[in-house]
Amino acid sequence: MENEKASSKKIIINYGILLGIVSVLLGVIMYVTNAYTDPHWIYSVISFSILIGIISYGIKAYKTANNGYLALMDAIKVGIGIALIGGVIGVIWSLTLTTVIEPDYTQQVLEAQREKMLQNPDMTEELVEQSMAIAEKFSSPFISIAVSIIGSLFLGFIISLIAGLIMQKKQDLY
Repeated sequence: MENEKASSKKIIINYGILLGIVSVLLGVIMYVTNAYTDPHWIYSVISFSILIGIISYGIKAYKTANNGYLALMDAIKVGIGIALIGGVIGVIWSLTLTTVIEPDYTQQVLEAQREKMLQNPDMTEELVEQSMAIAEKFSSPFISIAVSIIGSLFLGFIISLIAGLIMQKKQDLY
């Protein structure tokens, strides 16, 4: 008797939405604590840990639904799907923050970067101005969206590749 593969669609959607919601909650915490313009490194660690945890649990849930079997390509598909949905929800939050809640968000971030650069004694005023001009060009919403989605997909791929290699178990064909 041949076993049917479990559908990954429901797992991808559920864990992708979970990733998006948890990411938005972290974003709200950063906003409420006024850490959104110049976040502490711990927020990056927490965000990356959330991404690893939810993608790994999603892949494990798929493996469990598939009678304990997991092919590497299925793990990658599930992981990238979860990352994509979570990334899209994160982008929606980011756009809401930067256009509705804090319309001058970009200027606040650029000003925080300028102040940090000016504290460095090796940075001349001219270098700071050049750096700020480049930063302003790359701070448009479309570039931010593209970078966020591509970054989410890339990290989702790496995490799901590693998790898939660790958790894979091939089904006997006889």
